[in-house]
Amino acid sequence: MSTNRNAMSADDAETLPLAGFTIGITAARRADEFAALLTRRGAEVMAAPTIRILPLVDDTELQEVTEVITADPPELMVATTGIGFRGWVEATDGWGNAERLIAALGKSRLIARGPKAKGAIRAAGLREEWSPESESSSEVLDRLLEEGVDGVRIAVQLHGATTEWEPLPDFCAVLRAAGAEVLPVPVYRWNMHPDVDRIDKMVAAVIRGDLDAITFTSAPAAAAILTRAKELGKLSQFVHAMRTSVPVMCVGSVTAGPLEALQIPTTYPKRFRLGALARLITEELPRRSHNLRIHGHDTAIRGQAVIVDGEVRELSATSLSLLKALAVSPGRVVARQELLAGLPGDSSDTHAVEVAVARLRNALGDPKMIQTVVKRGYRLAVDLGYEGEDDTE
Repeated sequence: MSTNRNAMSADDAETLPLAGFTIGITAARRADEFAALLTRRGAEVMAAPTIRILPLVDDTELQEVTEVITADPPELMVATTGIGFRGWVEATDGWGNAERLIAALGKSRLIARGPKAKGAIRAAGLREEWSPESESSSEVLDRLLEEGVDGVRIAVQLHGATTEWEPLPDFCAVLRAAGAEVLPVPVYRWNMHPDVDRIDKMVAAVIRGDLDAITFTSAPAAAAILTRAKELGKLSQFVHAMRTSVPVMCVGSVTAGPLEALQIPTTYPKRFRLGALARLITEELPRRSHNLRIHGHDTAIRGQAVIVDGEVRELSATSLSLLKALAVSPGRVVARQELLAGLPGDSSDTHAVEVAVARLRNALGDPKMIQTVVKRGYRLAVDLGYEGEDDTE
C-alpha cells in the first residue's frame, strides 16, 4: 500500500501532514490497518513483516506447561498480552482441558500488565488482582519485588521465542535472582518471517536513511529485525542509523525494550494503541523534519522525497543522494570528488557529477537552488539569515 507522490500538489501537502514521508512498518498483525492510518495522512509506507506467529494448538511445550499449571497452580500468574492469554485459553479448549486451566488459575493471584490482558482474564471468567496504569512490565516487576518474591512460585506469560533482545526473559531473570521460582509460559511462538528479502530491504533502507521513521508494534518484531541485521553482518550500521538518523516509533514501552537495550532512542504514545501511535507519528515527524530555506524556497528533505514550497517532488535515488550530501552541512561547498564517491557505479569521471547536478536542479524546479563554486564544487544556496520572515528593512 502506498501513496502516489507524483499526484500530490501543494494543497495536498498542506492537508496531508505526512506527505512526502516514508515510514517503515514491521508489523505482521493489523499491518494493513496501520498502513491505512498512515497513508490517509499522506505517508508512503514500506512494509516488511518480520515475524510469523505459529499455531498454539500444535505447541507441545505449551501443552506441557499447561499440564504443570493445572496440576499445581502457581501462587502468582502474570498475564502480559491479551492476545496471548486468549490464545492460550482457546488452545487448551482445543485440547479439552480449558476448564481445568481456568479452575487452576482461579486459585492463583492474577496480575495483568495492561487493559487488554485484563480484558482477556475477565473474558475467561477470572478476575485480576492488580494492573498498573502505566501498562509497564517494569512497574509490575517493581511491585512484585517490593512485596517480596523469595520462595514464591510465579508463572509468567512470555511474548514468543527467546532471543538475546527479548525483554521478558530479563523480567524472569530478575524474579529468579530475587528468589522466585519462575515458570515461563510460552503462550505463543514466533519465528522469522519467511520473506527475508523484504526484511533485508528494510534493514538496507534504514542504513541508507531512506526512511523517515521505522515503527514497531511488538517486541518480537523488534527482536527479529535485530537478529536478521546481525545475520547480515550489518547490526552495528543498523543500530547506528536508528540512534542517529532514523526515528524509531513504538506502540509502547514493552515493544521498545529490545531497542532500548541497545541504547536506541525510542518514542511511544502514553496510550499503547495503534491509533495513538499513528497520531504520535503525525505530530512528531513534521516537527523533526529537515527544513531549509534554499534560494527563497521552503525546502523539506525526507527519506525518499523532497518538498519544495509545499509541493512533493519525486527525485531519483541518485538525485536524492546528491541532495542529502549537499545538505549534511547546508551552505558548505562539497567537492566534486566527494560527491562522486556517493554516486552509483564506479565511475571516476567528475563529468558524472555535473550530469547528476543538472538533473537534480531540474527536479527541484529552480536551478539556482544548487550553486556552482568554480574549481571547488557545489553548495546549496541556503538563505542563512532566514528565520521565517524577511528581516531586511
